Amino acid sequence: MKKLLLLLVLGALSLSTYAITEPAKTVPGKKALKATEVYLPIGKNKELVSVYELSRMSPKELQKLTGKKMGFFDKIGFKISQKKLRSSINPDGTFNSKRVNKYFKKMESGETGFHIGGFALGILLGLIGVLIAYLINDDKKRNRVKWAWIGWGVWVLIVILALI
Repeated sequence: MKKLLLLLVLGALSLSTYAITEPAKTVPGKKALKATEVYLPIGKNKELVSVYELSRMSPKELQKLTGKKMGFFDKIGFKISQKKLRSSINPDGTFNSKRVNKYFKKMESGETGFHIGGFALGILLGLIGVLIAYLINDDKKRNRVKWAWIGWGVWVLIVILALI
């Protein structure tokens, strides 16, 4: 479990390895996402730590947050990932990677993750709910349609289990 948690943390930190290093261009009127405004849950208590703080903390501080002792190679991997994370943050605190910006903007806007409205449409109204999800046009349409299909799938499974 300890190694899995460390692997997930290091994987999250290494997102910047695939990123373009040129600064992201901001569209006038849209606020640039800052590393101090993006929080990640860490440890058993799921304490929220900003990406900026994560890029600056020592391995001992991370050990205190997670409650797990890091080995020598874990500390080296953490330091390497921290350096990559620091290089993806501009001096003004914004991300310089389009990929990181896009990922965190999606998470912030609700375009990904569970969509209760879509799921409710699918599970309560069945296939008609999926069609209704297609008819509603807004920024979250793709996520709503996905969860409407999942809800309908759950509805079908419930009907099949009821018939058996």
